[in-house]
Amino acid sequence: MVDFRPFRPLIPRLSNGEGMIERVSPPYDVISSEELARLKAQRYNVTNITLGGVDGNYSAAGKLLESWLKEGALSQDRMESFYTYKQTFCQGENCWQRTGIIGILAAKGYTEGVVPHEETFSKVKEDRLNLLRGTETHCESIFGIFDKLSARTKDLMDDKETRVLEFTDPQGVRHCLFRICDVDAIKALTEELKDKTVLIADGHHRFETASRYAEENPDDVKKGYVLTTLVPSNDPGLLVYPTHRLVKELAIPAERFLKIMGEGFELTQMKDPATLESALNGRGPSDIGLVVEGRSYLASPKDLPSDPMWEIDSYVCQEMVLKGDAWPNEPSVEYEHDTQKALSKVASGYRLMVLLRPPSVDMIWELARQDRRMPKKSTYFWPKMWSGFVLYRMA
Repeated sequence: MVDFRPFRPLIPRLSNGEGMIERVSPPYDVISSEELARLKAQRYNVTNITLGGVDGNYSAAGKLLESWLKEGALSQDRMESFYTYKQTFCQGENCWQRTGIIGILAAKGYTEGVVPHEETFSKVKEDRLNLLRGTETHCESIFGIFDKLSARTKDLMDDKETRVLEFTDPQGVRHCLFRICDVDAIKALTEELKDKTVLIADGHHRFETASRYAEENPDDVKKGYVLTTLVPSNDPGLLVYPTHRLVKELAIPAERFLKIMGEGFELTQMKDPATLESALNGRGPSDIGLVVEGRSYLASPKDLPSDPMWEIDSYVCQEMVLKGDAWPNEPSVEYEHDTQKALSKVASGYRLMVLLRPPSVDMIWELARQDRRMPKKSTYFWPKMWSGFVLYRMA
């Protein structure tokens, strides 16, 4: 049973001349060092908390957050509510709106109607746990997907929305927050979600960390929940991008590497990465792209087991490219969802790029229901859900 509740968040209180964009940020794990410096230069930007640790210690970030509260930079909303979070965005001539519901979700691990789809990094979870210990606040929302709402509940929520804030990020995505405090709408949503299953789309590390934090504080009810945005599975704005793999140095000469790859793949050399990307987009599942020292190859596995995991590009890459005789030691892998940025790294000297395609939302659901986990960084839901405009204070 899913336990998803309304709450009273902290919301930024802007001073004269201040814009909401000065307070907010993308999620902690997609911010470049240059962007972080720019964001932290804003006095009340949330990155000063979420990425304000010193050698893994966030006690200073906790004190800073306390000072913001005393100064009135943040204020608690007046009553327990759900919130709708609408992101409007375009790519070329196509535009979408993705609508999520913000509340707090019981953090009880993957046992209470919540399922994962990716593996996680233990080092990242330890850092996020230290953040919760130091601040007693969820400053960033996890992103979950659930089966669609009934028409009655959706209509009831749509009729009761009150605009709270809005801002447009540097990528042109418009973010709008609405409050839903109507008793009937809250009750209908809470009751309907009880019987749903929630798939973690983004925020596995934060959910697992929140579950551990809840275990550490069994007598504190507020610390048993995590800030969460839930999106219906039939929302037209559920866009998934791939996350390409890059390796700076090969462990063996390129010709030897390609010979080993040829044992498991049919390799077809392409003119250039752009031609490779175009060819890959027209292929069936399991095919991937390889750029080895500037040379581009379409790689089609020769023989694969009958298992849906092998229809996931990231799994094919993990098992057939980044393991085996080509790597005496585990390679150091970098991840990049932006194809052009990945190719620029190839131009700057990275010797291997693995070009991948994203799994469909249906395939993600299918594997999650089978209790199967895709490799780390298999999906990149875009646009990201931004941080800092709604905070869940547990102190």
